[in-house]
Amino acid sequence: MDSTKRALGQDEIREIDRKAIEEYEIPGIILMENAGRNVAEEVLKMLSVAAKARVAIFCGKGNNGGDGFVIARHLYNKGVEVSVYLTTDVSRVLSDGDASTNLKILLNMNLEIKELQEGEIGEIGKALHDYNVIVDAIFGTGLKGEVREPASTLIAKINEAAIPVISVDIPSGLSCDDGVVLGTAVKATKTVTFVAAKTGFFQECGREYTGEVIVSDISVPKELIKFSQ
Repeated sequence: MDSTKRALGQDEIREIDRKAIEEYEIPGIILMENAGRNVAEEVLKMLSVAAKARVAIFCGKGNNGGDGFVIARHLYNKGVEVSVYLTTDVSRVLSDGDASTNLKILLNMNLEIKELQEGEIGEIGKALHDYNVIVDAIFGTGLKGEVREPASTLIAKINEAAIPVISVDIPSGLSCDDGVVLGTAVKATKTVTFVAAKTGFFQECGREYTGEVIVSDISVPKELIKFSQ
């Protein structure tokens, strides 16, 4: 990361996203596509042979989960065996939004989407040992309050698996602004964050949970980022 660039907080990142979409008229789905593709490229760097690799992708219901769906598509197209786990019902994601569009694409590709039920988390913990990399796309920078079940147990199982984890934008459960762990948080091997590093990465528990931080360009107009910096 360029040390001369200032880390940004949740409100600043939200405002950049808003301006990119509303003032520059960049469809949010383009930003999501760029984000997911860039993370997929970082996942591929962590795999020795893509065609023989298995990647588990855990997706929430919001845009962070939408990034996860894009990641799954790109990895699948590279020959990686992907398993997509959803922390909510498929029907809740399909209601609207950019995440819905990308989930529909996966369904049209006949990729299995596994809805996680609370009682299944223990079995997921056992299954994780068969994967080469885990992708954390559960919660994004907008998380408020402590992580609740079944996500809290799922995060614990991910941390116990001792398998490389790549977090999308921010480790799930880490506060974007101050680096506080919101009950529990994913301990990432690598965090691919978008637009700028987040202020919470360098406070409280941030450094312990983010691992290697990569700031990824998702084609937000540079004027918006310079103004915030």
